[in-house]
Amino acid sequence: MMFPKNENEWDKIATDFEEKWNYPKCLGAVDRKHVRITPPAGSGSYHWNYKGYNSLVLMGIANANYEFIMVHFGINEKVSDGGVIEYTEFYHKLKHNELNIPEPSTPKSSSTKILPYVFLGDEAFALRDFLKPFGQGELNIERRIFNYRLSRARRVIKHMFGILANCFRIFHTSINLKLERIEHLVMACCTLHNFLCKKLQHHYISAESLDQESIENGLIELGDRPLPNTLSNLEVGHSRNSRQC
Repeated sequence: MMFPKNENEWDKIATDFEEKWNYPKCLGAVDRKHVRITPPAGSGSYHWNYKGYNSLVLMGIANANYEFIMVHFGINEKVSDGGVIEYTEFYHKLKHNELNIPEPSTPKSSSTKILPYVFLGDEAFALRDFLKPFGQGELNIERRIFNYRLSRARRVIKHMFGILANCFRIFHTSINLKLERIEHLVMACCTLHNFLCKKLQHHYISAESLDQESIENGLIELGDRPLPNTLSNLEVGHSRNSRQC
């Protein structure tokens, strides 16, 4: 998978987010997924997570087209989202301003405000280059609208993990391989996901994969489709044996 190397490539990602999700200056949506594993003999509770099973963490950054631009796999559950990021080359380069991110500028829309380029995360990310939603105790009308727009753009990464698991059913089971082979398997699935997105997008990404069942009434709620100009007016133990691409 191709990680952006220069300002033009980063700006292309930001333009896609603005045109498809109406969120300006976004360089990627960040989240993680627990990959269920059968732990090695003698590892005890080292890989046991709060959900009640053994796992390793897949951290990803998505562009506006449901494609990975960065993947990192191999950290165990006991490291927080922010902690997983800290073990990536991405974090090192971000921290030392080595990503060649463009300087703040006005968005492609009619706004005249100069805005910085950012990544979208949730409350777990405390990095200065990440935007996260306002807490429930500090909301007003403007902040509710901001939270809605941020959540709508950030759901790209959550839907992407769903698409990945629906295509590669191995993610619905406990992977019973050596840890290094699990790593190779997961990285291969992420690479194939990007290939299928580019070559067979309309067949690979079905409408159903973006839909969710409402917890409140059991009805199917349509997921977000990347259509331009359609925005609603609503509102620590760890393993170092990991790899990214």
